[in-house]
Amino acid sequence: MSAFEEKAWLSSYAEWTPPEVDLGDDTILDLYEETLSKRSYKNAMWFFGRTITYSELDKQVRSCAAGLKAFGVRPGDRVALVMPNCPQFVISFLAVLRLGASVVAHNPLYTAHELRGQFNDHGARVAVMWDKAVENLAELRNDTPLETIVSVDMTKAMPKYMELALKYVPLKKLRESRKKLSGPAPDTIAFETLLSAAIGGEGHNLENPDIDQDTTAVILYTSGTTGEPKGAQITHGNFNHQMKAGRAWMKDLGKEDEKVLAVLPLFHVYGLALNLGLGLLVGAEITLLPSPEPDLIQDALKRNPPTFVPGVPTLYQRIAASAQEKGQKLTSIRNSFSGASTLPISTVEAWEKVTGGKLVEGYGLTETAPIVTANPMDGSRRPGYVGVPFPNTLVRIVNPDNPTELMPDGEPGELIVKGPQVMKGYLNKPEANEKAFVDGYFRTGDMGVMEEDGWIRLVSRIKEMIITGGFNVYPDEVENVMRAHRDIADIAVVGRPREDGSEDVVACVTLEEGAALDPQGLQDYARERLTPYKVPRTFYHFEELNRDMTGKIRRREVQQSLIDRLNAGTAADGENAEGTPEEPSPEEVEKGEKENGWSLEKSPEDATPEADAAEAGTDADDAGRHRLEEDS
Repeated sequence: MSAFEEKAWLSSYAEWTPPEVDLGDDTILDLYEETLSKRSYKNAMWFFGRTITYSELDKQVRSCAAGLKAFGVRPGDRVALVMPNCPQFVISFLAVLRLGASVVAHNPLYTAHELRGQFNDHGARVAVMWDKAVENLAELRNDTPLETIVSVDMTKAMPKYMELALKYVPLKKLRESRKKLSGPAPDTIAFETLLSAAIGGEGHNLENPDIDQDTTAVILYTSGTTGEPKGAQITHGNFNHQMKAGRAWMKDLGKEDEKVLAVLPLFHVYGLALNLGLGLLVGAEITLLPSPEPDLIQDALKRNPPTFVPGVPTLYQRIAASAQEKGQKLTSIRNSFSGASTLPISTVEAWEKVTGGKLVEGYGLTETAPIVTANPMDGSRRPGYVGVPFPNTLVRIVNPDNPTELMPDGEPGELIVKGPQVMKGYLNKPEANEKAFVDGYFRTGDMGVMEEDGWIRLVSRIKEMIITGGFNVYPDEVENVMRAHRDIADIAVVGRPREDGSEDVVACVTLEEGAALDPQGLQDYARERLTPYKVPRTFYHFEELNRDMTGKIRRREVQQSLIDRLNAGTAADGENAEGTPEEPSPEEVEKGEKENGWSLEKSPEDATPEADAAEAGTDADDAGRHRLEEDS
């Protein structure tokens, strides 16, 4: 029997984690109100030193809900939230759900052009929006259903002395800080006005909404091949699973007072589920940071030491390096959960040295709210693996050309997932939904391997496979090898187009401080560790690699940056590393055929990334697939 058939991964669960978590019939509101009843006097949020208790939070939630109702928000409606991490986001989020409506979370840095299609798709008539975004986005009222904008001045949620200092003290540094945090928002309703008794009252008489676990709580947009984003509908039941399974994954989470450091943006599913959702479930005090600036993080760590830090590898690297440099001990931090990109073992070691807590890596998607797999938190983690399926979750590795065919243990294939965290579908996209599911399983578009004991490692996105000389090269595999080189700070392996339509494997790298690009040395290092056809033919030096808001490297954008440099004649770095890779031996050919699942007899022209994705029935550019990363 296969690992999937035996559910072999269950033997790797920590002793405190059950194979199945009792999910009941709770909604997010049910769980929030349970916490409210137990911890009303405890702090719910911390923002630049100002705290709000759960009781105070609920008072504002009800006033906000009453105000939104006065502006016509009804059950089943959608309300757009367009702001960074701040108390007003949390208040608005719960208020929208309190009305039986759905939240649509957007990145406040996006332009009107980027959001126009999304607003026309979800049809929100009301948006609660960061005042600095209003100037760019107000025009959406002209050609989308958007009618009313409630503007949020984040400084209003700060301690009073800071708000006044930012407003009145004539110092250049304070004026600059004010410009970063707030801006003019004409023709809008101030958030404070929305909450006033003059608009909707205090919300004491709000009726309980008629919602259940199948009710859409949040809509988050992922990008697509055509540039037309798709709105993933995440239900109350999806979040209920993630909140309860997440609590079961971490030993004793919530048995002591918890403080969550919320650096990850709440308009991403990762931040929304782990910072806000899990935080609310255990009655944590959520430290909200509007941006991942080092000074803000250091201030929060010092003034309000967290116990739980969801994040990305770069966040842990920077915090640990700073702590080691200053001789700091961050011993309040008990649990940390990493996503977005590969978690180096050196980062784990550095982090656990300064905290004494546990740091593990997981994998997920926007469409799975987000966690699919995770490394256990009992010390049995496995470097290079994204762990084992979460409780109540089934993961299969299948033939991407025939997703009903289970791949043998140890063989790469497409990762598909079934569980209570899987979205109900894309909004207004019946054709995309038909392609996205097979036999009740969601097709991730990621290539992975399940070992005999049920552990899973990712290989690549189907779209990001590089086809060279008839072989499929998986970027993650090459990156994991090269990332261990002492000169490489970070790396993105991409395909460099050739005139014949195939691709060369190349690497775009950032270097450690003081290091110089040594293409030949890097190639020699790669040849010792990789089959010849996987060795990058060229290394290009980049000062920075394109990333999303969570810190995940966006390979497609890195590739396009490289192509632009090549076209402009400015990509000479590493060209002396050019050369024809060694011809693979018959044994290597056989190995490549086994790894790739098809023979070299298959024409490379028939095996383009686009064709592979089309045959697999997936959108080749769907985002939100890499280790709890998503595009919003």
